[in-house]
Amino acid sequence: QVQLVESGGQLVQAGDSLRLSCVASGGTFSHYAVGWFRQAPGKEREFVANSNWNGASTYYTDSVQGRFTISRDNVKNTVYLQMNSLKPEDTAVYSCAAKRGRPEVYGNSYDYWGQGTQVTVSS
Repeated sequence: QVQLVESGGQLVQAGDSLRLSCVASGGTFSHYAVGWFRQAPGKEREFVANSNWNGASTYYTDSVQGRFTISRDNVKNTVYLQMNSLKPEDTAVYSCAAKRGRPEVYGNSYDYWGQGTQVTVSS
């Protein structure tokens, strides 16, 4: 059983940068692909980025490509989401998720989820 805990969300201004962290416990972190998802008020959960087990393969949704970077440190059991050039439309609760096997863009493919961290971008 893997537990995930996100941190780093806060209120920032448009154009600012922010780094989210997600710390895993309870399993061998390198056995899992990871993903970041977000959900804005009144909207469906949205895929943001994913990474394979060692970070060599990553994938992003179009709206964050070139601004966000997912990375992981398997020694620290942590996955990061570096977010640059933030926009008001990036405002959401950001959650990390983990699954065995290949990374996916579909949230229901993931077995383990964190509680989420709020990111608010003011204009």
